[in-house]
Amino acid sequence: MSKNPPNYISTTNACKLCTPLGAAIAFKGIEGAVPYLHGSQGCATYMRRYIISHFNEPIDIASSSLSEKHAVYGGGANLKLGLINVTKKYRPQLIGIATTCLTETIGDDVKMFLNQYEQEVKGEKPTMVEVGTPSYNGTHMEGFHNAVASVVDALAGKKDGGAEGTPVNILPGFVSPADIRYLKEITEDFSLNPTILPDISDTMDGQAAKTYEKIQPGGTPISAIATMGNALASVEFGHTMSEKSGGAILAEKFAVENIRISQPVGIRASDRFFDHLVKLSGLPIPEKHRAERGRLVDSYVDGHKYIYGKKAIVYGEEDMVVGLTAFLAEIGVIPILCASGGKSRKFAEKIAEATGDLLPEQPQVHEGMDFYDISELAESLEPDLLVGHSKGYPLAQKLSIPLIRVGFPIHDRMGGQRILHLGYRGAQQLFDLIVNACIAKKQSDSPIGYSYM
Repeated sequence: MSKNPPNYISTTNACKLCTPLGAAIAFKGIEGAVPYLHGSQGCATYMRRYIISHFNEPIDIASSSLSEKHAVYGGGANLKLGLINVTKKYRPQLIGIATTCLTETIGDDVKMFLNQYEQEVKGEKPTMVEVGTPSYNGTHMEGFHNAVASVVDALAGKKDGGAEGTPVNILPGFVSPADIRYLKEITEDFSLNPTILPDISDTMDGQAAKTYEKIQPGGTPISAIATMGNALASVEFGHTMSEKSGGAILAEKFAVENIRISQPVGIRASDRFFDHLVKLSGLPIPEKHRAERGRLVDSYVDGHKYIYGKKAIVYGEEDMVVGLTAFLAEIGVIPILCASGGKSRKFAEKIAEATGDLLPEQPQVHEGMDFYDISELAESLEPDLLVGHSKGYPLAQKLSIPLIRVGFPIHDRMGGQRILHLGYRGAQQLFDLIVNACIAKKQSDSPIGYSYM
């Protein structure tokens, strides 16, 4: 459902980020790629600051550096000059071009500019992929998904032969580098040959290097994207993205089965993911994953007494909130408000599908929220904890309740890029975080100071 009509029209501390920022992160998950914003230098600077603060990695986002006069005369000349400069400086395999509010508003025809660039500029050029990402018409997740779809549409193909093993495509959405590494491990344990798009496991969480590398190693190889049409199936996480997703394009163009499931957060959603891998591989669940599931169930029993009946507000990007809400319901925490800045119109429906048999009463579910709205509702709901990214910290401080940091962005703690959300292993880490946060709150509120809880 949408939030109630407010008696004001401003947004105060939005519960989303800008559309081209999501596209830039998706392009960072492709080997040899440089994200390029067709817009002002300020947009690129804002995104670099935001992304570096979470991932603690160097990130270059090129820009066509438009100024006031380009708003009148158009940005085609700057776009082409910028592409020449980026090609000379970085020698990229791919340049991912995302538009901004300015270039969408003035009506720059990027596709036409790129056709002109192809004809005017001689010599070897990198692959170009462009995506329209006006921020006034979406969120960072829409930019992310649209960039992935544009890459698939432009580069995916079907070739004879190819890599060994059973090829599958994994389109995980915007999850952490730790999640991507874990997904690789899981699929390889099933003897599958995964192409994960995008793959930010190394590009956004790399090893220390002796010299600065202009483009960080890692990412989905373009050669692997070119054979995604060969895959047995695509497994796509999320339900609130556009119908024309990367998985849908692969299904339409190459008849690759598209299995769209919820993000595998918690036991039930992870079970569904593993069931699909069993069917695709023809193999049983490997013993180490069975053991991890068993330990997770045991910990649910051990920690239940600390968290049963606690009330939580969950916020962030829609698919992550759906997964986390189902997980909280699974462990006995009562989600009372689910909020997102996105406006997919599928949010409440997907929350109900994920929790309908777990909760006696559905939480309030609101799209298009900002933190002013969330704060207003929180005062009457009296939550015991918040679950979301760092932008909720002022509210947690105001309410004097724990904030469980998940998703993106995490600006006020180390290791945001190493938070594991998915699978049995991710559920274990989230469960321990939540239980320990509740124990710490009880401990700090006690006038006695228990050391044994």
